[in-house]
Amino acid sequence: MLGKFFESLYLKVFVNIVVKSSTTDVYIELCSSKGVIDNIEDTFDTKKVSEEMLDFISSYTRESPFSYIALLDTSPSQGAIPTCSKNRLSYYHDVSASEYKCHNKKWTYYTSKSDLYDIERRYKDIGVDFVFSPFSILANFFKDKIDSHLAMYVLIQEEFVSLAVFHNSQLLFAQHLDMEKSHVTDDLLIDDSDEELDLDDGIDLEDIDVMDGGDSLDDFSDIEDLDSLEEIDEFSENKDIEEEFYSEEEELADSDDDGFNEDYQRFSLIQSAMNHFYTDDKYESEFIENVYIADCVGISSDLKRYLEEEMFLSVYIRRVELTAEVSDLALKEFGL
Repeated sequence: MLGKFFESLYLKVFVNIVVKSSTTDVYIELCSSKGVIDNIEDTFDTKKVSEEMLDFISSYTRESPFSYIALLDTSPSQGAIPTCSKNRLSYYHDVSASEYKCHNKKWTYYTSKSDLYDIERRYKDIGVDFVFSPFSILANFFKDKIDSHLAMYVLIQEEFVSLAVFHNSQLLFAQHLDMEKSHVTDDLLIDDSDEELDLDDGIDLEDIDVMDGGDSLDDFSDIEDLDSLEEIDEFSENKDIEEEFYSEEEELADSDDDGFNEDYQRFSLIQSAMNHFYTDDKYESEFIENVYIADCVGISSDLKRYLEEEMFLSVYIRRVELTAEVSDLALKEFGL
């Protein structure tokens, strides 16, 4: 009772961090018991916690004892698996040294323990309360589609492409793909489609218990204790396709040489991943006709054209602000 009264005297401060290829976005939301009352954001020309960034964050967190730091996991050694059965996890991937959790008793997402320890070390000056998987973003952002559609869902960041196939909320296949690594393996991605693309090779993973939270968000909530998570609220069903996604007539970003090369890389990664899905007997492959893209970078029309002309997919693209999506997941932890 006294704790609740004490808590009501202060705002909750949510600091949400997304690290990009050369910069870091920080998005802060100030919340009362009635919800968000203000938000502030800034971008810093560093991938580390600089003094400037620390001063910016501290100027808000020191005003309240109820401050929380949320981070998007950008480590390459992560992914998702189409089962929650502990006996079946190793069939899809060696998870013997990962932290992993079950989502709605249907599928599992994981990240390597060493990457989480590295995050904890890098952010020791401010602490980290929540580490969210990019597959959490996909599951939350496209929840209404995932619950009722067979489709491929793609989150495009500057350095990574996170891809998942869902059918009626059940994950069938997922990969977290590294743009930088694709420079080295470009010939393999385009020409040798039968060879398995394994971006997590060489990871030793240590067993921990699966979180059996059917009503949980998909984050590594509390980096040390990995607490239970809360239910993802449904995406509004009042929006139709034309409202939510770019129409056929709507222009995407104009392509330049760099944009062309990056979007061709993304296309190659997606094409290779889909070939893996179709040809690997481990997965229950079904024919994909639609792809929903959450665009964080401002892709050009080239990627849409490649996917439509080369893979015969119907493509829907929606812009997404990653820091706001991370904040949305963090707020749901507290029922806000």
